[in-house]
Amino acid sequence: MKELPYHHLPDGTFRNPEGSPRIEDFGFNWSFKVFNEEKKKINIDVPSDHIINKKEVLENLKKYKNNDYVVWIGHATFLIKLGNTTIITDPVFEKNMGPLIFGPKRYVDPAINLKEIPEVNLFLLTHNHYDHLSTRTIQRFPYKKAKVLAPLKLEKYFTRNGYSDVKEMDWYDEIRVNDLKITFVPAVHWSKRSLWDTNKTLWGNFLIEYKDKKILFSCDTGYGNIYKKLGEKYGPIDLTFINIGAYNFYPMSPRKDKSIYHANPEEALNIAQDLKSKKVIGMHWGTVVLSLEPIMEPPARFKENAEKYGFKKEDAIIFKIGELQKLEDLL
Repeated sequence: MKELPYHHLPDGTFRNPEGSPRIEDFGFNWSFKVFNEEKKKINIDVPSDHIINKKEVLENLKKYKNNDYVVWIGHATFLIKLGNTTIITDPVFEKNMGPLIFGPKRYVDPAINLKEIPEVNLFLLTHNHYDHLSTRTIQRFPYKKAKVLAPLKLEKYFTRNGYSDVKEMDWYDEIRVNDLKITFVPAVHWSKRSLWDTNKTLWGNFLIEYKDKKILFSCDTGYGNIYKKLGEKYGPIDLTFINIGAYNFYPMSPRKDKSIYHANPEEALNIAQDLKSKKVIGMHWGTVVLSLEPIMEPPARFKENAEKYGFKKEDAIIFKIGELQKLEDLL
């Protein structure tokens, strides 16, 4: 029999790259009761300048429709236009991040409605958690002719909802889409949507090569030694998108501000440094309460610590929800 790659287990489930931290070694004692009690203490009043007015967002999408750009819709959802390809990442447009009416509710709406997004021809999905894979968004998505790239064993969510061009990817698989080369690379995370499917589907990051530039969309991940290896193999990366929120689960977790599978702002910068990134965008914050840090803490820490990891403060980039930046200005 052909030997399985390290991240494939004989029972059909998956695991993180060799040498990654393990939750079993960390000592985590999840409690809905404790989490909900602590969550009530979090102030979700957002500064007015955290959000771009929807009218301005729509005007900018029209104004820059012939440019390469990046727009933050919220959480892990971005529109990224590269040449003739418009990409959407982990789209979730619902009020809550969970099944039906359950799961944490957004305190900031998406920058625009699903029906208002420009035509998308590439849909990137990183993993199956509810704040990244929304079956309701998939069902209502207006551009089902878009090519979908998803981790192993996630094709069914699309094919049963009318998508005809779906490609499942294993780590290090490569594919060309128009003038892009896309490689699916490892992340330090996990997958689960029910009590019975832990790690039965894969997770990962997307490396996008466009012209002479490399863009890494990394969400979600914790810190791991895999990133030094990826930096050696693929670096330098021109622009890295990475999660900087959802890291504090204390007192259920033994250490405050530390999570195995969600990088805190300093770890995100460390990952970007390992990848030999030139610039880094912090995301996965400012939209929904998934953990117990103050909602505006992640970007502040991200900026404050940038220079410790070899970045200029302005190269640790924070978007407002709905903000559009031209790619040439970002790079």
